[in-house]
Amino acid sequence: MTRFCLLPGLVLLASVSGFASGPGDRVATDPKSVVSAESAAGASPMPVAELLQTVRLAGSTWSPDGKQIGYISNASGRLNLWVMQADGTGARQLLKSNDRQSSPAFTKDGKEIVFEQDKGGDELYDLYAVSVGGGEPKNLTNTDKTSESGPLFSKDGKWLAFGSKEKVESSTNLAVMEWPAGTARLLTHEKDPKASWDAVDWSPDGRYVYAVRQVGTEDADVYRVEVKSGAAENLTAHTGKVLMLASAVSPDGKTLLMTSNEKGGYANVALLDVASKKRRWVTDTQWEAHAGGFSPRGDTFTYILNADGRATINFVDGKTLKASDRGVPAGLNTPGAGPTAFREDGSYLFSHQDSTHAPNLYLLSAGGTVTQVTHNESPVLTSATLPSSQLVTYKSFDGKMISALVWVPFNLKRDGTAPVVVMPHGGPTGQTLDSFSPRAILLVSRGYVVIAPNVRGSTGYGMEFQKANYKDLGGADLKDEIAGVDFLKATGFVDAKKVGIWGGSYGGFMTLMAIGKNPEMWAAAVDEYGILDWYTMLAHEDAQLQEYEKSLLGDPVVDKAVYEASSPLKYIREEKAPLLVLQGERDIRVPKEEAEQVVEILKKEGRTVDAVYYPEEGHGFIKREHQVDELTRSVGWFDKYLKGETKAQ
Repeated sequence: MTRFCLLPGLVLLASVSGFASGPGDRVATDPKSVVSAESAAGASPMPVAELLQTVRLAGSTWSPDGKQIGYISNASGRLNLWVMQADGTGARQLLKSNDRQSSPAFTKDGKEIVFEQDKGGDELYDLYAVSVGGGEPKNLTNTDKTSESGPLFSKDGKWLAFGSKEKVESSTNLAVMEWPAGTARLLTHEKDPKASWDAVDWSPDGRYVYAVRQVGTEDADVYRVEVKSGAAENLTAHTGKVLMLASAVSPDGKTLLMTSNEKGGYANVALLDVASKKRRWVTDTQWEAHAGGFSPRGDTFTYILNADGRATINFVDGKTLKASDRGVPAGLNTPGAGPTAFREDGSYLFSHQDSTHAPNLYLLSAGGTVTQVTHNESPVLTSATLPSSQLVTYKSFDGKMISALVWVPFNLKRDGTAPVVVMPHGGPTGQTLDSFSPRAILLVSRGYVVIAPNVRGSTGYGMEFQKANYKDLGGADLKDEIAGVDFLKATGFVDAKKVGIWGGSYGGFMTLMAIGKNPEMWAAAVDEYGILDWYTMLAHEDAQLQEYEKSLLGDPVVDKAVYEASSPLKYIREEKAPLLVLQGERDIRVPKEEAEQVVEILKKEGRTVDAVYYPEEGHGFIKREHQVDELTRSVGWFDKYLKGETKAQ
């Protein structure tokens, strides 16, 4: 799904007990139940550089023999390709590049890894292959104006499927090449600018690619596409707007594991019989249940349940449909390898994190033993004591229930003196998950109360809630953010005159909208690659994002009043909060023209504004020195304007 944000990270579930059975069962949290935990040692400010020494893993995959893991790591300060042994030892960096690498996939013989790489954050990916032993990578696609991404090998290793998107077009098509010497060939030729294709799995005989054709954010079908002819068969034909998504094919090729929201707009998991096209439901929930993968024998499959931003992995018996977490530790657990997290011996690789522990890979043996594979935390983080996030629910201005994560410093008194920072998420079709958040850790360790609301328009609470800000961006959803501040005021911890806001992408848009529409409320703000004017966005953004924007705001001609009312440009001259603007120079999602406009306008108005444009960065900053600068400047900005401190971080 296209969003004005970096794709959401991983999810962690503290405990399923005590949580609502669905969004409709949530009750408002008593503000006085929000606590400041006591700590004899307290909490010293977490150093930015030390926190960022904690290694980030962006993707992993099993080698065919299950003895190695290929993965993307920023251990060197860049997101590059690495390999390690299955037990986490022997980590080796295969490639060194300033550019972003992602989506590793082993060849059938295990001798090479195929991956994607862009240029300076431009998101125009080429596919490359490199020997597991090292050496120079080979550019397989070598195109300047086409982005090839998501490599997926057939079971026999003879075919490679991937997505192909022309720079000037909005649709991503399905492409294949014979391995190892074939050339790229399109299987689909999409004509609808709102539609795109995504390969999800191969039939066991390599004859078909199973793919999802999605139209906008509300409608999708699963197709079986013949590789030789390109003939596409719709397996989930339906009426109305329903998301039909697939994730995996059973080893015998007879069953598809899929997700559908046809039950009232809530994502649930089903098994699709390929021959009859009939579905058998596995879940019936109003939280988000997303299909996972099959075990090598096909007797077990998985799905991930996201309940209010916290998630767990469920292992399901294929015959009885009984589910179990198999003793996986509670937390934000997600599959740790693609296209399947299972190994041939039945063991399962997963990623685990929570609000106080960084993501690491773990291995669940077939016998139920859990072993930690990676140890990504820096020594400083390992020894640090951090306050956990707290999940709260509050009523917004119109009674709509809003969930949020709150972080409260240790040993804080209810004397109304603590500064607050609101962290709106990207999207808007996104969700703040209960994950390890460097931003929140940096702030809470310095005495800030932090709140990250999942306002209307967020995913995770059903399609009706997701569409609740349609043609009203920065309207009622901004009021949901403000209601979160009102909730914090009622806790007795915070000072209403020391409220800041910090967001990126759509969160940056929300930041600009907030300080423009409610200028008296905010004392400081940080906008990272946020949208100022939806019309200049249309002129400069990627073609696929143009269609996404129209799906949120309507026709730019017919709905001109909506575009203008939803643009911070209309209100920004009213802002009073000191504003820091951070932007990547090669961002195709929110181009730098948005940041430049903000800065130019506020400087002319004589306001307090500063800006940094990071070279060779796209949407979000991946180079460690830029991340250090980003976080150091942002925390320093709040320390100066919310706390009156000017000391270096």
